[in-house]
Amino acid sequence: MARTGVSEETDKEAAMEIKKQLRKLVKDIVEEEDYRVETAEEAMRALSSLKNLKSSKKSLSFKLDVPQEFRCPISGELMIDPVVLATGQTYDRPFIQRLLNEGSQICPQTKQVLAHTILTPNNLVRQMISQWCKEHGIESPKPVQDIGEEIVTSAGRNYLNALLEKTSSSSLSDQKEAAKELRLLTKRSSSFRALFGESAEIIAQLLSPLSQGQVATHPDLQEDLITTLLNLSIHDNNKRLVAENPLVIPLLIESLVFGTIQTKSNAAATFFTLSAIDSNKIVIGASGALKPLIDLLHEGHPLAMKDVATAIFRLCTDLENRGRAVNAGVVWVILKKIMDGVLVAELLAILAIISTNQKAIQDMCEFGAVSCLVKIIRESNCERDKENCIVILYNICFSARSKLKEIKDEEMSNGTFSRLAQSGTSRAKRKAIGILERLNKTGTVTHTA
Repeated sequence: MARTGVSEETDKEAAMEIKKQLRKLVKDIVEEEDYRVETAEEAMRALSSLKNLKSSKKSLSFKLDVPQEFRCPISGELMIDPVVLATGQTYDRPFIQRLLNEGSQICPQTKQVLAHTILTPNNLVRQMISQWCKEHGIESPKPVQDIGEEIVTSAGRNYLNALLEKTSSSSLSDQKEAAKELRLLTKRSSSFRALFGESAEIIAQLLSPLSQGQVATHPDLQEDLITTLLNLSIHDNNKRLVAENPLVIPLLIESLVFGTIQTKSNAAATFFTLSAIDSNKIVIGASGALKPLIDLLHEGHPLAMKDVATAIFRLCTDLENRGRAVNAGVVWVILKKIMDGVLVAELLAILAIISTNQKAIQDMCEFGAVSCLVKIIRESNCERDKENCIVILYNICFSARSKLKEIKDEEMSNGTFSRLAQSGTSRAKRKAIGILERLNKTGTVTHTA
């Protein structure tokens, strides 16, 4: 139902008439056992008309009240999915994407030729629109579902090639400018990240300004390129390609040691994302990456700690990497951090996963792990931390007889394991019961109340 210059009163009358008609049709459908298909179709048309009437009324109110900066310059309507074009102008994605798909390379507002056709979500404007709708009692436009990869035009590919040429330039300023733009675009656009997977040579071009052994000569350039690698590794189809490039892992390892703290943190995060693939875990572990990761954990910079810990954890899901991490001294570093109250949950998770390694158990016993772990079980309110502690103690109990007396004394004095056997998570209960049974079989405990 078109709504051009129709008064609010007329709208009400039209709605009442449609409802009257709909009421009669629904009554016929409900009361007649063998109602006609035509009746149902007519009822559906009436419902559609009622919906259109309400929608057109809402649309008009938008046109009257919506601030100009919230309207798409192409459609004039409230933007649902605001995105930024290469020129810095904001449009509603469906409308600007349609123009780009039709082959347009011109910004509708500035009339400038587009350097590229990557669309970047304008999250600030989207949040402002959502807040405005809430304040005016209007239903907020539903966020557009992930529509998958945007269409990558030849302009996008050409722009990537131009940036890569700049990174290979003899001009340091050109290299830095290109690296900064690549960092930004690979962060914002999944379609741009996907372009890097089209050729194995692209990664080598990207990293050409970083010479091994002199990676931190220009820290800002290094940070931008390592962060670009991180952004690329987020894309599932890039993970294997990035990890298998012979330049990548050595440069990441060097960046764990030399560079800004942001570079170090992002290098660790890159190892984490790449190790989502099992074959990459093996390659990364064999390359010697665990030792500098553990050294960086020992340094303890707050900005890097979490990225480093998650990288070590994921790499240690591989059996051989657990041995490598233990040989690199991870147990002492982790226990020291836990005793200092630093990143306890994440580090307990690493200890739990490596506690199947015999040398890890020996190191834990040597560095006072038992007293530290039982203290956490007694004092922590976090069930997951308690679970990881009891998993480690269970493995110690069955692998280090020398610690049975200390574990028994804890049970006799505080009933720590008995309580956890009753109130812990299902996994924690099983491990606590296993410890109690072990103590009973060896005759080292008679009281488990």
